[in-house]
Amino acid sequence: MTNYLDLSIAELHQLLKAKTIKPLDLVLEALKRIEENDLNAFITLDKEGAIAEAKALETEEVDNLLYGLPIAIKDNIVTNGMRTTCASKMLEDFVPVYDATVVEKLRKKHAIIIGKTNMDEFAMGSTGETSYFKAAVNPWNPDKVTGGSSSGSAAAVSGRLCAFALGSDTGGSIRQPASFCGLVGLKPTYGRVSRYGLLAFASSLDQIGPMTKTVADNAHVLAAIAGRDESDLTSGHQPVDNYTEYLGKDPKGMRIAVPRYYMSETIHHEVREAVEDVMKLLCDRGVTVDYVDIPYMEYAIPLYQVIALGEASSNLARYDGLRYGHLTKDYHDIESLYKKTRAEGFGHEVKRRIMIGSYVLSGKNADIYYTKALKVRKALTEHFQKILADYDLIIGPTNTNVAYNVGTKMDDALKSFYDDILTIPVNMAGLPGMSLPIGFNHEALPIGMHIIGNYYEEGKMYQLASYIEQALQLDTNPRGRKSC
Repeated sequence: MTNYLDLSIAELHQLLKAKTIKPLDLVLEALKRIEENDLNAFITLDKEGAIAEAKALETEEVDNLLYGLPIAIKDNIVTNGMRTTCASKMLEDFVPVYDATVVEKLRKKHAIIIGKTNMDEFAMGSTGETSYFKAAVNPWNPDKVTGGSSSGSAAAVSGRLCAFALGSDTGGSIRQPASFCGLVGLKPTYGRVSRYGLLAFASSLDQIGPMTKTVADNAHVLAAIAGRDESDLTSGHQPVDNYTEYLGKDPKGMRIAVPRYYMSETIHHEVREAVEDVMKLLCDRGVTVDYVDIPYMEYAIPLYQVIALGEASSNLARYDGLRYGHLTKDYHDIESLYKKTRAEGFGHEVKRRIMIGSYVLSGKNADIYYTKALKVRKALTEHFQKILADYDLIIGPTNTNVAYNVGTKMDDALKSFYDDILTIPVNMAGLPGMSLPIGFNHEALPIGMHIIGNYYEEGKMYQLASYIEQALQLDTNPRGRKSC
């Protein structure tokens, strides 16, 4: 079969514009790959809708880079008329009646949504294994986790099942699976992309972002989905940059900070060495690279457990079975209806997080835990701002290690949180963060590097990332899948 979906967005655009291929060719290739590759990346596929849309686009003018491309959307972003489950029994049959703002923007670009991707239930997890629909499979090695919670989006893009996908990131849920699957994953500045239509986990941390094969692809997608949205009052007013102008620009003269916390003995030596190699590459190019200290980084996990889970317990209170979603059949009064509906509808990890969140917000605990956590969050943010006043960007590993074996952390309530120990601080501060593949370990598993920028300065991140990508020239198409 054809291998068009191995190509970049720009390459696909040229083929479509020249009429060498049609949108239908790409859609049929995507659907065939999904059928033939058992990655469990999708919860819902819209085969008939995607084919019909592709045929309708054949007579239209190819007027933008995303035109006619088959894409995937994480299943916590609502799509009008297409099932949106959050990978939960609670919303197994939920069909929204409107599009999220990001979906609306992509539809206007005539991108073709082929389906909704698998994920950790309600985005709660770091491996994809909490999904009610079973875990997505890592295309690099089926015995390894994909990372999460945007597991299906990562598997779909890494497995070349679509041109690109959207994910959401609350504490690392785009960047961590991007790292594990050899992708470029961006969590934009909080407010850069509208959250309208994103089913909330932790409202002050959640952010939608692109997961792509290349840095340039990522810049193209961010440009399409970014911008102010009156339906989301937390979205920013800053104009959207022409991110492609930063691609290929020489990073010489940039100042880069590397937090010592990110390069400690906690980080596996292969990951640390890969980052050190990039640091040397940058120094040789005339980039200043300094080690720095950022206080409060070590409190990332307890901060996340208090703030994110507190907000989650509040956001998920709406799922009671009365208006939409799962409704128990075994009840005798309103209290038993509510209890049994939630007990049946939510999985173990979601219930655990709701319980913790309810505890930290109850009575005096709100002052003891939540209010104090907000103060530490503010202090951490201020320290990030001080560093970014003197440096253009911050870099380090995305994760402490590469993808690990399936089932490794399912028995420990704390272990999965530590997957995001290096990514959570970025969400706490509302800064943009990107994971970029920079090499492979001894098992040929991808290693991701973390790039952190100042507010609304994603352009600088693309500048540095595109230089590194070009210099390293990595083959990030999973081995043995090129002819899928």
